[in-house]
Formats: sequence, C-alpha cells, structure tokens
Amino acid sequence: MNLFRLVADLMHLASIFILLLKMQKTRSVAGISFKSQVLYAAVFLTRYTDLVTHFVSLYNTTMKIFFIASSLYIVYLMKLKFKATNDPRLDTFQVQYLVAGCLLLSLIANYAFTLQEILWTFSVYLEAVAILPQLFMLTKTGEAEVITTHYLFALGGYRALYLVNWIYRYYTEAYVDWIVWVAGTIQTGLYCDFFYIYFTKVLKGAKFELPH
Repeated sequence: MNLFRLVADLMHLASIFILLLKMQKTRSVAGISFKSQVLYAAVFLTRYTDLVTHFVSLYNTTMKIFFIASSLYIVYLMKLKFKATNDPRLDTFQVQYLVAGCLLLSLIANYAFTLQEILWTFSVYLEAVAILPQLFMLTKTGEAEVITTHYLFALGGYRALYLVNWIYRYYTEAYVDWIVWVAGTIQTGLYCDFFYIYFTKVLKGAKFELPH
C-alpha cells in the first residue's frame, strides 16, 4: 500500500467519523441526505460480498467490516433515532434512476458475467453517483453547517486521492482498471463546485453558501 491510498483511506474514515460526530453532537441529521446514505450502504453491501470467502489482509477485512457496519448504523440513526430531524421534503432526488442506470451499466460493462463481479461493478458505478442526492439537497437549501461541509470535503478528498493513487500505481505497477478509473474520475468531478466554495469560503471562516 502506498502513501496516497493510506491517506485516502484515512480521509474516508474521517468523513464517517465527522458525520457521526455531527449527528451525535447536534442530535440531528438536518442537512444530510438520507437517500445518499442508503446508497452508500448499498455500495458497501454489494462490494464486499467476498468478505467471508476471500481474505486479503487483516487491514482489508477490518475496513470492509467497518464500512458496512458504519453505513448501516448511519441509516439506522437517520431512519429511527433522529428521524424527527430529517426533512424528506428537501431530499427529493429521484434515486431510482441512479440505481437502475448503474445496474444496467454493470450488466453491460463488467470484467466477468458472474454474480459477484456484477455486484462489485454495480457498487463502483453506484459509488460514483451516490453523492448526487446530497449535492442536490445543497442546491435546494443553498447552505450547509460547517461540520457538514467538513464531512463532504473528507468524502470528496478521499476519492481525489485515490486518483493520485491510481496514477502512482500505473507508473510503478502497470496497474490498469478502466471501470474504476472512469467511475472515480466522474465521482471526483462531481465535487468540483463544492471544493471551490469550500476552499474560498469555509476555510476562510465564512459560511458555506451557494451563489445566488
């Protein structure tokens, strides 16, 4: 494992801890898209179907368990414990089209037509667009709490660093994975506007607000 991937994984972990901290500290899930969180849970559940059949390393297994467990826990918090603070009127992105599109694409563009491979490919495509309901919610509210923006930055930064990791591995290991590369590039691209506002406003102490 190279430094870029390690830091990326740490940022991914940080994003989850920041989100959980936001929920527990404020006792609220306001500003967080429940639909995005359900999609992320689906990503991990379909990606790690090899959890009990294929052992890579203790680190790998621990991360898989953590991502599955934490994503399901977040869904639980939003659906049950803090349900009263969730406003579905703001979370209106039509996710069924994302799921259907990713499923169709995974059946067409994959490396092997097996159930496990299709589920893994589906998870890659779905992760690329899982943030869309959250970004769509931001456009409706026009603003976000500082801690929520830190969560989104860590989540977007993790994927951006994975792009650097893939470039590094391409030159050092001749690593090639077009499905992951294309999906990861699209995923990172979706954060560009958010990154701009985050760096120009939030890091300077200003409130996160979208341009009118």
